[in-house]
Amino acid sequence: PVIPCIVSQWSVWSGCAEPCKTTYRVRRRHIIQEPRNGGEACPALEERAGCMEYWTQQGTECRQSMIPALITTGGFGKARKKRAAADGSEKPGYCVEFQLVAITPGCWQSHHSYTYWMQYLREGHTVCVECQHPALDSRSLHCHGDGSGSKMNQLLHWQAVGNPRCKGTWKRIRQLDTCSCPSVHSFLFI
Repeated sequence: PVIPCIVSQWSVWSGCAEPCKTTYRVRRRHIIQEPRNGGEACPALEERAGCMEYWTQQGTECRQSMIPALITTGGFGKARKKRAAADGSEKPGYCVEFQLVAITPGCWQSHHSYTYWMQYLREGHTVCVECQHPALDSRSLHCHGDGSGSKMNQLLHWQAVGNPRCKGTWKRIRQLDTCSCPSVHSFLFI
């Protein structure tokens, strides 16, 4: 008889491969039964996902200027606020304005619906990035990659979640209590 491949459930996600830099985490599954007699082949046994660890293995915080800010569309914040309100854990956040300096062409080359917001990124534009729970770190009371502690006009790095080819640099302008940018230029720290 034709016997298809059977695999186990996925393992839990590993920690980040390296602290203080944009890297990946891994989950794996193993083969329970090899396919035989023309049975369906085995699916992938490993998956990787983007990951950022903001604390070293010794428990100290990574240097801010070395950490790229991970951002996503501001629209994601509505669902995030509903979840936080439901469990009562929302803390007040803040907003940071940045001027986009450089953007990789990868931002305009993805055509998935979840990356559509990236087409609005343009060099020279001012963008607002909101820091809210759960990205707001309870120990430091800031979002990692927000540029706090950076020097004036220092180039800081950012990367878009959902498209690792979409990244660039920006300069921190100022921190505000609330964001005032148009929705196409409003983003969230992850």
